[in-house]
Amino acid sequence: MHSDETITVEDAVQVLAMVGDLSMGLPPDHSIRTARLAARLAEENGDGALACTSTRMVALLRWSGSTATAVGFSHLLGDDVGGRLAMVTRTLPSDNNLNFSNVMPLAQMQCEVAGDIAALLGLPADVEESLRHLFGTHHRGDMQDALFSPGIPRAVFYVRLAGDLEVLAPSHGTTGALKLIGERAGVKYPASLVQRLSPHAQAWLDALEEPSCAADYAGHDRRVPLTIVSDVIELKLPWLTGYSRRVAALVRRGAALAGMLPLEERPLGRAALLHGIGRVAVPNLVWERPGKLDTHDWEQVRKVPFWTARAGNQVPAIQEEATLGSFAYERLDGSGYFRKARGEAMGMQERMLAAAAAFTAMCSPRPWRPAHGEAAAATLMTAQAAAGRFDRRATEAVIAAARATAPPVPRRSSQFTEREIEVLRHISQGETSREAARALRISPASVRMHVDNIFDKLDSTSRPAMTLKALARGLL
Repeated sequence: MHSDETITVEDAVQVLAMVGDLSMGLPPDHSIRTARLAARLAEENGDGALACTSTRMVALLRWSGSTATAVGFSHLLGDDVGGRLAMVTRTLPSDNNLNFSNVMPLAQMQCEVAGDIAALLGLPADVEESLRHLFGTHHRGDMQDALFSPGIPRAVFYVRLAGDLEVLAPSHGTTGALKLIGERAGVKYPASLVQRLSPHAQAWLDALEEPSCAADYAGHDRRVPLTIVSDVIELKLPWLTGYSRRVAALVRRGAALAGMLPLEERPLGRAALLHGIGRVAVPNLVWERPGKLDTHDWEQVRKVPFWTARAGNQVPAIQEEATLGSFAYERLDGSGYFRKARGEAMGMQERMLAAAAAFTAMCSPRPWRPAHGEAAAATLMTAQAAAGRFDRRATEAVIAAARATAPPVPRRSSQFTEREIEVLRHISQGETSREAARALRISPASVRMHVDNIFDKLDSTSRPAMTLKALARGLL
């Protein structure tokens, strides 16, 4: 981890809250509002200050694992963003494909990843435990019975109830929301808790418009790797795994070769790790479109850097880097997005980041094309710089940096065999067992055996959770 690329625990939680909201198609402050409601509910129910703080963090990270289930919901609903929004607001058409058997595995995956995120951030054990139970438990098949298992933390019920009130009230009104909530009382949350909420619902919703106090709890300012945020974002599209890390490494080296001052260079790696925040707001079917994007697709794609910049407004601690990161898709001739910035509107930092992101993307495989070789990518980038799309100096520095540096070698671990690391690399990129077997020239059964071993060694039950832990350990 680069020494400058860390973030406080509280700021990481805030950014991941927004990432989760955008991934679910919800307003970018939904989890913040839910957290305030859930903490009020915990307090009303007699919980102490520490329990209320834990409840707040559970609410903020409620949807943090949703990037991991984007692929699954894309298959079930077509649109993983709009479809999940309709699901939580109860506006899905009656002929939808969802049922207990196909949703529950995704719910379990989302819980697993959210719990792993809490563990990576070093959050209290009760926060991690609550997140692992938030959408049910894989230990019991009967959802209704499992909800009242003694092992379910109370924060789970506070957050479920507060989240439903916050998301249903705008479209159904407070009275309508409470009516819909009442239909799930005794099933999704205890009826007694609904009774505690009802008299205060409108007042608490009104209070959400008031400024909130800054978080102040033990360890809130502890530093954690910023890569946790970029890794979670990229779970949405497995073929993106590690992309922002590679952009960050390349832009740092390029900036040094271009002779940029350390003060100018320092924000670039951080901006690279944050520049993909807005990507989670665009449905997977757009990103994986095999042909040209249509007008509607482009309308959504152009909002990616807008949402990245918006994250900086919502979390002031990352404002400088998020704003810089939102220039990654701008081009000197004005053909980029979302600002259509051109010429002098882009400083050397913006030009360097745009060149590094484009070069890294060219050298990475995508569903619609194989990766370009380094020489081919350099030729393409040089031609585009000559045509005025990229800065010549930045392009030359990025190409030189790529040529001068060997590809990163995954960290060796006595816990894993070389073959397991190879399998891990392929599977984490979204390849099926058959595709990985073909690439490695082994049988699909052998791949599955290695995957099972990797799951055991990383204490994971899903591929996204496996990928997140492998990245954190430097195995990828």
